[in-house]
Amino acid sequence: MHGETRLKPAAATPASPWLTRWLPLAPTGATVLDVACGWGRNLRWMQAAGYHVTGIDRDIAAVSDAAGAEIIEADLEDGSPWPLPGRRFDVVLVSRYLYRPLFPVLEKSMAKGGLLIYETFMQGNEKFGRPRNPDHLLKPGELLGAFPNLSVVAFEQGEVETCGTGVVQRIVLSKDAAPRRLDL
Repeated sequence: MHGETRLKPAAATPASPWLTRWLPLAPTGATVLDVACGWGRNLRWMQAAGYHVTGIDRDIAAVSDAAGAEIIEADLEDGSPWPLPGRRFDVVLVSRYLYRPLFPVLEKSMAKGGLLIYETFMQGNEKFGRPRNPDHLLKPGELLGAFPNLSVVAFEQGEVETCGTGVVQRIVLSKDAAPRRLDL
């Protein structure tokens, strides 16, 4: 391995198709918060597409080279205060992460007319791999009721073939205003 460069998973893994489908509802140059950004596959794609991205994760080593992005190191599950109090974003993205106590904070972090793009694993995924812990799997239809003050733009759930087979739930929600029209 000496002298070899290994690709980070973000470099080898494309951005979420759910994200790339729905982010165009936000204007180019919008501010985006990538919650639990991990290896940065979505963060890097959004940057390249012209969005102003803030990424937050408990381990930021994999995204420390994301020049131009604001990267915040924070453990969102340790009881510490939310690291971005009062900040509002045009888009809040959550992909492959579930911590239900954050739901109200995510909604408060949305600007008026903003979008919440959320996708993560749900019950049934345990037969394909991780996560298997029921605490980390959504119940059927759970995201539809998790944000009662927001308007549903799109929703789907079920088995998918993206980076391997899994069972996911995906939603796009809007706050206080109708999002601009996207011709699909």
